[in-house]
Amino acid sequence: MPGRAPLARWLNDTNDVTQTFLAAGQLPDLVNLAGGLPDPSTWPVSDLSDFAGRVVTEHTAEVLGYSPIDGLPDLRDRIAAEFSHGDLNLTRDNVLITTGGMQGLDLLGKVFLDPGQTIAAQSPAYLGAIDAWKPRAPQYRAMVMETNDFDAEAAMTGAQFAYTVPNFSNPSGRLVPEDQRRALVAAAEATGCWLVEDDPYGHLYYDGAPLPRMLELSANGAEVYNGPVVYLGTFSKQLAPGLRVGWVIAAPEIIVALTTAKQGSDMFTSGLCQRVALEAMERGLPEQLLPGILDLYRTRRDALCEAMQADLSDLFTWQVPEGGMFVWAVARDPALDTDRLMKTGLEHGVCISPSSVFDPMGQDRRAIRVNFTLNPPDVLAEGIRRLARATRAELRQAA
Repeated sequence: MPGRAPLARWLNDTNDVTQTFLAAGQLPDLVNLAGGLPDPSTWPVSDLSDFAGRVVTEHTAEVLGYSPIDGLPDLRDRIAAEFSHGDLNLTRDNVLITTGGMQGLDLLGKVFLDPGQTIAAQSPAYLGAIDAWKPRAPQYRAMVMETNDFDAEAAMTGAQFAYTVPNFSNPSGRLVPEDQRRALVAAAEATGCWLVEDDPYGHLYYDGAPLPRMLELSANGAEVYNGPVVYLGTFSKQLAPGLRVGWVIAAPEIIVALTTAKQGSDMFTSGLCQRVALEAMERGLPEQLLPGILDLYRTRRDALCEAMQADLSDLFTWQVPEGGMFVWAVARDPALDTDRLMKTGLEHGVCISPSSVFDPMGQDRRAIRVNFTLNPPDVLAEGIRRLARATRAELRQAA
C-alpha cells in the first residue's frame, strides 16, 4: 500500500523554540520573559464589553453577517483620517483591514514574493515575519543599521521589499533615527523596492517625542498617497490582542493586490471586532488609555534594567530602550549558546527568547530578547536572578 503524500517541504525548515517557550508558559512558577505580551490589566474590559453589546444591537447585519473583504468602510475612513496630515493624503483606497498585524505580514509574502526572491530585512528580524514568509522560501539580505557603513540603497537594490520595525524593533528594541528613516525612503524611491514599515509599538515612547513615520516622510502631496511605503498597524498593543484587528496603509494598487490575497485567506476580518475597534476610536479610548500604559511599562522597563545591571552586567551587554517592549542583551562570552541557555533557563524557572529565532539563517546564538511589559517589578527581578544562575550554570557546562 503506498504511503501518504508528503507534507510541504517548508515545514522541515522550522525551529522548535517558539513551541518550547509557548508550552513553557504552562509550567508552574515560571517567570516568562520570552513573549511580547501586554499586561492584561491594561485591557479596557468594561468599555469593550459595552461596545460589543451595543454594536450587535445597533449594527446587527454588519457585525454578524459577511463583511467587505477590505474592511468596513467606516473603519477604513477613520484610519485614513487618523493618519492623514501635512502632505500625506489618505482615503479608504489606501487602507486594508486585516485580522491582526500578522495577517498583514502573511499577505505581503503572498503578493510580493515568488519562491527564492530577496527580502532586505532589518537585522535582527521579527520572528513572526520570518515564520510568515517561510513558505515562500525567500533569500534574506541583512540590514544592520547600527553600523557606520550601512548603505540603504545598496541593501535594497534588487530586493522585492525591505522589512523594518523602526519604532523599538522586535526584537532589538532599537529606535531607528530620523536620518536613517529618510535614507530608507530615499533608497526605496531610487531602487523601486517597496519599504515595509511594521509599527506595532509606535505609541510606546517612554522617553522623548515620537519620530515621524516613514509613511509620512514618503508623502509627496499627491491627492491620494501613492508612495513606496507599506505601513502595518494593529490594535493589539493599544486595546487588546484578542480583537485581532490590524491594518495596512499603502498605495491603492497594493491595497487591491492585498485584498485579492485576503479573499483566499479568511475572506474578511470579523465585523464585530472591526465595529468595536471603530467605537473605541470614535470615543478616543486609545488616547485615554495611553498615559496609564506608558507609566506602567516605563516603570517595568526601569525595574528590569536595574535588575539586569545588578545581576547580569558581567554576563551581557545591552542598551536601555527608549520605548517598546524588549531589551536585547548580547553575551560577553562568545562560548555562550543562547539556544542552550533557553533550555537551562527553563530548568531554573525562567524563559527567555534566544537570538537564533530572529536570524533567518538561525546562526546567531549570542544574544537574548527579554520582555518587560508582562510582569511586575518584583517578578522581573526574580526572573533576572534565575537567568543569572542559569547563565553561570550554562557557562560552567560549556567550559
